[in-house]
Amino acid sequence: MTTMLIRRPGVAELHPVRTRRRWTVTKVALGVSVPVLFVLAWQLSAVFEWVDPYLYPPPSRLGPALVTLWEEGKLVDATVTSVRRIILGYLLGAGAGVVVGFLMGMSRALRAALEPFSWAWYTVPKLALLPIFLTIFGFGDTSVVVLIAVTVYFFVWISVMSAVMAVPAGYREAALMLRANSWEMFRQVLLPAALPEIFVGLRIAAGVSVLILVGIEFVISDQGLGYLIEQGRTLLLLEQSYVGILLVALVGYLFALLVKFIGRLFIRWTDEDNAIIPS
Repeated sequence: MTTMLIRRPGVAELHPVRTRRRWTVTKVALGVSVPVLFVLAWQLSAVFEWVDPYLYPPPSRLGPALVTLWEEGKLVDATVTSVRRIILGYLLGAGAGVVVGFLMGMSRALRAALEPFSWAWYTVPKLALLPIFLTIFGFGDTSVVVLIAVTVYFFVWISVMSAVMAVPAGYREAALMLRANSWEMFRQVLLPAALPEIFVGLRIAAGVSVLILVGIEFVISDQGLGYLIEQGRTLLLLEQSYVGILLVALVGYLFALLVKFIGRLFIRWTDEDNAIIPS
C-alpha cells in the first residue's frame, strides 16, 4: 500500500504580497512597541519614585534639556563632531580591513606570516594605544579618527578573512575546472560567497566605532557627544548626560541601519529574515 503525501500551498505562497505587507506592519509595530514600553516604564518609575528622579531624570524632563542644548548650539556641534569622527574612522578602518582580510583569506603564505602578529595586536585594548597616538598625532581629531580606524580594522579584518576561508572548497574547484583566473575567482566566486558574512562584520564594526568614540571623548576631547555626557556628569547636569546617551544610541542605530541597507543593495540574493519560526 502506497501512501501519498500532498503538500498544499500556505497563505504566504497563495498571497505573497498581502503576507509581506502584513509582516512589514507587524515588524514595525513590534520594533516601536519595545522603546515605547521602555520610556513608559522609565517615566512611571520616576513618577511613583521607585527611583530617585534627580539621579534618574524621567523622559518628561529630557525634552526641555534637549531644547536648551539646541538653543545653545551644543547639540548640533557635538553631534556633527562625533558623526564626522565616526564616518572618517570607520571608512579608513573598514577599507583597510576588507583589503587585508581578503588578501590573507586567499593566501596561506600571507596568513601564516601576518596572522600571529595581527592576533596579538587584536587582543590589546585599543584605548591603551591612545597615549601613543596622542604623542604622534597630538590632541585633535586625527588621534580620535586613527584610533577608531584601528579598532574597526581588526573587527573587519577578522570577519572578512574568516568569510573568505569559509567559502566551500567545491566552489573553488568548480571555478578551477572552468579555468578561472585569479581575478575571476575573486569576482565571481569568493566575493559573492563571502559578502553576507562580510556585511555582518561591517555592521558589528559600525557599533564598535560608536563605542570607541564615546570612550575616547570621555578621556581627551572637549567636543562631541561623549564630552557632552561627561560634562553633564561632572557638572551634575544629569538631563544633559541622558540626552547625550540617547543621541549616542540613535547615532549608533542609524549607522548600523545604513550599513545594513548598503549590504542589502549588494547581496540581494539572500533572505533578510531566515528565522526558523516565521511568526
